[in-house]
Amino acid sequence: MGDSSDSVSIDMETPSRSGKEYVVETCSGYVSVSVYGDQDKPALVTYPDLALNHISCFQGLFFCPEACSLLLHNFCIYHISPPGHELGAATISPDDPLLSADDLADQIADVLNYFGLDAVMCMGVTAGAYILTLFAVCFPPWRGSQDFLLDDSKFCIDLVLSNLLYYYGMCGVVKELLLKRFFSKEARGSAQVPESDVVQACRRLLDERQGLNVWRFLEAMNGRRDISDGLRKLRCRSLIFVGENSPFHSEALDMTSKLDRRCSALVEVQACGSMVTEEQPHAMLIPLEYFFMGYGMYRPPRLSVSPRSPLSPICISPELLSPESMGLKLKPIKTRMSLEV
Repeated sequence: MGDSSDSVSIDMETPSRSGKEYVVETCSGYVSVSVYGDQDKPALVTYPDLALNHISCFQGLFFCPEACSLLLHNFCIYHISPPGHELGAATISPDDPLLSADDLADQIADVLNYFGLDAVMCMGVTAGAYILTLFAVCFPPWRGSQDFLLDDSKFCIDLVLSNLLYYYGMCGVVKELLLKRFFSKEARGSAQVPESDVVQACRRLLDERQGLNVWRFLEAMNGRRDISDGLRKLRCRSLIFVGENSPFHSEALDMTSKLDRRCSALVEVQACGSMVTEEQPHAMLIPLEYFFMGYGMYRPPRLSVSPRSPLSPICISPELLSPESMGLKLKPIKTRMSLEV
């Protein structure tokens, strides 16, 4: 008699987390782009915060199973790294000219042209959110279809950090300032409470950053222009996440006040710093689902249009973008929904 076994092998389709690396030549130098997913699907473009790349800025969101399923089943993800922030990046030559924030926004357009993308959604974190917002303001709309912005908060100037980076590189003080920028006090721990795993992982990744490369990005942001007038004219739908303990909380509120309230919403996440994608990624799931619902995107997906068609929705209910629907002041672990019978 042959061996018997109670085990059953089931082949389940799961989104792939393996990406393909591209180096794209732009008008302002080369840019590293990591592409995840099926390139026939609609495009989601990401841009990280200062001193980070997609591994240290969006990994938490994509390691959240429900969010990963929602995003990778509906989109092909194009992670754009700021110059010199890609994995294994060497120090940029001092002979290379300093880039401005406008140069970085122009690089976004060159990357989209390289991949032949007609319509995109964008997800940025702090400094990356500014670059993508600037891109949306400067290129309205991209190739005749709407742009859509998913945003964390605005960026503030820090001359002390700039000087430290220039003279001392990625020293211990710089790392502590950056971690304070990214995470809430609770996540960073104390003498009695250890750092959270996500903070420890980010600290290790900061060890790999080249100080002068980070300084160049910071200098571009320190010289950025005011885009308040552009925000008032921006018509792409915008979803802004901000942690209630973020050092940029007031900037996020200011940005929200300038956007058209008919097509924007603010989601405040409790017990969280500025990097919601890493510290509380699960809190983003329900607002993202509501946001994507207007474009026929679900988990699991039920796309009724060609993946290459523009992402303009047939209709989207204003209630989907209301603070009540989005869940203002989301709980850090779960969002409870009360149902009337």
